[in-house]
Amino acid sequence: MILTYMTAEAGIYAREFPALGCYVQVGVAGGKILRLSFPKEPDEEASEDNHVVFDCIERYLEGDRETFRDIEIALTVPTDQRKVLEQVRKIPYGTTISADSLASQVPGLESDSGEDINHIRQTLATNPIPLVIPSHRVANTPGPVSDEIQRRFQAIERQ
Repeated sequence: MILTYMTAEAGIYAREFPALGCYVQVGVAGGKILRLSFPKEPDEEASEDNHVVFDCIERYLEGDRETFRDIEIALTVPTDQRKVLEQVRKIPYGTTISADSLASQVPGLESDSGEDINHIRQTLATNPIPLVIPSHRVANTPGPVSDEIQRRFQAIERQ
């Protein structure tokens, strides 16, 4: 059975995650996640909420093979970046691929093009919804989260 997690609310929500040493903050509109970040302190306007993504993150941190694929997202990025992020979302749990390999999977990009590899690196560095879009699964690329959190995600998926 596939469950689609959606909420009608809009706003900014945050929950502290001691296992990460930070908060997870999520921006939601129309029931879809627009942004996800890992601040040391949440924004003042963030409310403590039991948004379903927080429960998914709890399970993930406990070692559940959570894929976040059923979480509704809204990507507000240019089409060329959207193609990359949509492909990254398909990378299976526990799998790590290279930027070259990712480029060969994205329509219109080539693995032997330095420009295309730079495009992938820049797109992953500004990934608006890390973890849900698992940029930590692309090796040797910058991500929007700290190296420490990125290593934590990779360690969880190696278990």
